Amino acid sequence: MKIFKILCLVLVFPLLTSATLHKFYVSVTQVDYVKEKQSVQIISRIFIEDFEKLLQTRYDKNISLDSAKETPEVQLYMERYLKEKIHIKINGKPVTFDFIGKEYEDDIVLCYLEIDDVTNIKSFEIENQVLFDMFEDQQNVIKTNINTQNKSFMLTPDNDKGMLNF
Repeated sequence: MKIFKILCLVLVFPLLTSATLHKFYVSVTQVDYVKEKQSVQIISRIFIEDFEKLLQTRYDKNISLDSAKETPEVQLYMERYLKEKIHIKINGKPVTFDFIGKEYEDDIVLCYLEIDDVTNIKSFEIENQVLFDMFEDQQNVIKTNINTQNKSFMLTPDNDKGMLNF
């Protein structure tokens, strides 16, 4: 019996340690249509460590997403990157979003985006390639609340667009 326990431990231990060493790369983007304000409000949640690594690689190796060490350029780099990697069409027409700002919450950066003057939504399409250029295992979850309908889907480097019809 003792040999069986040791054998199980020897076989199972490598599986458990390898599972904890692999990092999970994911972002979550919440899209809400607020009809009364004719506004699409978007919050994109990205792990600080991953976003910082990307911004350092792409723009400036000295970038820090530590609020105590952060330079004013950080917000500009974030906005530039998100505008390059997130594209939205409403009712088949491309729209642009405004980068409202960001805040840090534990190990996540919340990026606030908004699209104004949206009178109705019959279709909503989003292409979200955030962090795909940095991590091949990156997954971007999109959660929507549009026209009182909650829908969600996951985007990957091989499938980076999603479309919803209402």
